[in-house]
Amino acid sequence: MNAHDVADRRRIGDSGLARRLRRAVEGDVLFDAFSRGRYATDASIYQIEPLGVVVPKSRDDVAATLAVAREEGVAVLPRGGGTSQCGQTVGCAIVVDTSKHLDSIVAFDAERRRAVVEPGLVLDRLNAALAPHGLFFPVDVSTGSRATLGGMAGNNSCGARSIRYGNMVHNVHAIDALLASGDAHRFAPVPGNLEGAGGGPAYWALVRDLRALAGREADEIAARFPRLLRRVGGYNIDTVRGAGHNMASLLVGSEGTLGFFTALELDLQPLPRHRALGVCRFESLDAAMRAAKPIVALDPCAVELADRTLVELARAAPLFRATVERFVPGSPAAVLLVEFAGDERAPVRGALADLETLMADLGHPGAVTRVLDAAGQAAVWEMRKAGLNIVMSMKGDGKPVSFVEDCAVSLDDLPEYVARMSDVFARHGTTGTWYAHASVGCLHVRPVLNMKDPAAAGTMRAIAEEAFAMVREYEGAHSGEHGDGIVRSEFHEAMFGSRLVRAFEAVKDRFDPLGTLNPGKIVRPPRMDDRSLFRYPPGYAAAPFAPALDWSAWGAGGLLAAVEMCNNNGACRKAAAGVMCPSYRATRDEVHATRGRANALRLALSGQLGAEAMESDAMAESMALCVGCKGCRRECPTGVDMARMKIEVLHRRARVRGFSRRDRAVGWLPRYAPWVSRGAALANLRNRSRTLRRAGQAWLGLSAARPLPRWARDPFLETPAPAGGGTDAVLFVDTFATWFEPDIARAAMRVLGAAGKRVRVARGTGRPLCCGRTFLAVGAVEEARAEARRSLAVLAPAARAGLPVVGIEPSCLHTLVDEWPALVPGAAAEAVARVAVPFETFLLREARDLPLRPLAGRRVLVHGHCHQKAFGVAGDVAAALRRIEGLDVAAIESTCCGMAGAFGYQAETQAASRAIAGLDLLPALAAAPADAGVVADGFSCRCQIADLAGRPARHAAALLADALA
Repeated sequence: MNAHDVADRRRIGDSGLARRLRRAVEGDVLFDAFSRGRYATDASIYQIEPLGVVVPKSRDDVAATLAVAREEGVAVLPRGGGTSQCGQTVGCAIVVDTSKHLDSIVAFDAERRRAVVEPGLVLDRLNAALAPHGLFFPVDVSTGSRATLGGMAGNNSCGARSIRYGNMVHNVHAIDALLASGDAHRFAPVPGNLEGAGGGPAYWALVRDLRALAGREADEIAARFPRLLRRVGGYNIDTVRGAGHNMASLLVGSEGTLGFFTALELDLQPLPRHRALGVCRFESLDAAMRAAKPIVALDPCAVELADRTLVELARAAPLFRATVERFVPGSPAAVLLVEFAGDERAPVRGALADLETLMADLGHPGAVTRVLDAAGQAAVWEMRKAGLNIVMSMKGDGKPVSFVEDCAVSLDDLPEYVARMSDVFARHGTTGTWYAHASVGCLHVRPVLNMKDPAAAGTMRAIAEEAFAMVREYEGAHSGEHGDGIVRSEFHEAMFGSRLVRAFEAVKDRFDPLGTLNPGKIVRPPRMDDRSLFRYPPGYAAAPFAPALDWSAWGAGGLLAAVEMCNNNGACRKAAAGVMCPSYRATRDEVHATRGRANALRLALSGQLGAEAMESDAMAESMALCVGCKGCRRECPTGVDMARMKIEVLHRRARVRGFSRRDRAVGWLPRYAPWVSRGAALANLRNRSRTLRRAGQAWLGLSAARPLPRWARDPFLETPAPAGGGTDAVLFVDTFATWFEPDIARAAMRVLGAAGKRVRVARGTGRPLCCGRTFLAVGAVEEARAEARRSLAVLAPAARAGLPVVGIEPSCLHTLVDEWPALVPGAAAEAVARVAVPFETFLLREARDLPLRPLAGRRVLVHGHCHQKAFGVAGDVAAALRRIEGLDVAAIESTCCGMAGAFGYQAETQAASRAIAGLDLLPALAAAPADAGVVADGFSCRCQIADLAGRPARHAAALLADALA
């Protein structure tokens, strides 16, 4: 236990400390229990509650935080994306999150190939800015969509192409850092002769002291430091030399324990003009390992492994299924992804041919799949980058655990090492999944353990001790990329020897004599198997909670087990276009990331936030900006479905606190719609009256700034009989098409009829059928269940007869597919879910002879509904429209439109709705030609586009109906 620990634990959530920080800093100071819980975990197995959180707006905020911490005698922990796998970014300290505001490119020099960045800048954002200049930062970690440059420097990150470009330590030119004392220094190259060198005396005294230390330990460093590229353990005192060296290299890999990085000067590389990728298949893992060294001799820039377990898990994931089917035929025991790159096409393609020849010589003829197109290469690398999350998608309490995943050995020893390590796992009753950096002998392997089981800690330690002893036998490194953190720091004594560990302690004490910065990492660590530090500590169990939906697919753990699928790797924090996670992209706040919500839920469901946490205002705030897009269901590689989990929170809150007037206005819409529709003209007056708008905001909380959808004067209530008798499909007409846009349902009927399909409208007795979506949106689960059962009475017989159920509103259609089996579990709901199909998908599959006239010279932009994207059918809209000859169809690459049902109309969320729309959709529409049409199947999407972009959007069915011959 470190010196700070006992004292600091008494100050967790300290209101006095929080007040001091709020007076000192401009940024956010978060000391509430929910915020502390969100920052208590990273991507490791550990959970340590911080004192509180500071989200600084400037370097001055960082300095002020350090000053308060010094005076108060508490620790400070720098944090970026929070994706560390070894516990580097958790601790009993003031956590300082740089990722929201300290994320600028400070300077850029294309000629010198240098960029100066703030520590919170995400790697992919930097590379997106560099690409137009033909440059990139080459340390390409798999978490590049959310990993910050400061965190990467802190960990000495490496990436898939380190064989060509090296590690962070080889690519960081200088670091500006604040020491715990408050001193600010620029750590950069220093000459051998320090006499007359400019700069402050404190800095040069530090340089001299470190040179003296490194000189004293030179023999021990030469004897004990592994001679491998992938060696990131301890402090880089081997880089300190009297003949001149780079002081930044010492700070790289220091895990925030020596200084707080405020800026980094990075060396950049030119982007290769040509790349070629070969996917090599092997009948055994051993064969792949034996092939690694001869393949590396061909001078590739990357050689990455994926074993059968990873490949098959990827095949089962909707996001990666098509990639695996296309590029990994059969069922190989292992694949090696081999990339060649260069500025000339012929040598790159020639190297790929050499790879094919080599594979044949090694006994694997015809076992290379060429991937030459950029899109295909990107898809394969995205699958590889998601390796950790893919293997973590295993359901159940047993999960692959990071603790020996980072060992590195030479390529000569790699086959034997893999075989012996597999034997270690087998002796302890488990197995591991192998993948990653075969090029440099650093394979990520994680034995599957149930960390809720008290015996698992002992098993973990036994495996670690055997594995690290084996690594030392091979003169390898126990930390090859992911750093030390809590997991490996205590093993430095065995790896480096007592003398070097004392030297590491001397380095720490020279920089940070009071142990203020991230204590307990690299030096003076806790035991890695201290269960009190685990995410599942002693006594961890589900608190009493009766879920409203069926979560049995996640086993006996139910809802809690589904929430625990979040491994905190942070894929939901990505900033690139895509569905997940729109609210995080708009706010950059951890509370509004899928990970942040999952952590809040896990802590609440396990009783760690108090007995009433699920219905609390803090939980409501955690869920407030979740738009139910279902992006996480698809794009989160572990399949965390926050949209469905939000239903449980809303249901619980409603049971305890009741439904608000707005809840009833939104949720009960399908039931009162027949009555309001009769007075459509009167209901539509609201949009034209400032008084009525203001009254609506005061009484219902619906923003006066937003017009509400207009009620149709002629709702879709007809029930046309299928022409010619018989039925080919059943059309499910949703509430919104029925009462607001009936012409879409009529257009869909016209198109389906023109295609020769005999379609009947699904009708029950009384009012039109409803999927229950609006009820689920406010947590009225029992009412939604009643609607589902009422609709099932009509749809289930059709489904059992093999008739497709065609839907025109994506959110409603996918409620049948995804929510009904959890809402009304049983054979009827499963049968309907199997046959429910979007309108365009049905046309592509069943209506091949659709008579359409050309629309030459017309251009349309397609905005996909979030649920279409989440269920992999967004492309069918554009594909169906491309049947119209001459129509130029382009898809908009965008996240959620931001409307999301009532979300965009609510007074308290309408600003967030606009912000989400402004991420991708509105800029794309603003850049589009004025005469371009817009197609959006979602009712909410069309409303948002009309209101915020000022241009009409149409359903694909309407455009297809226009084109009918």
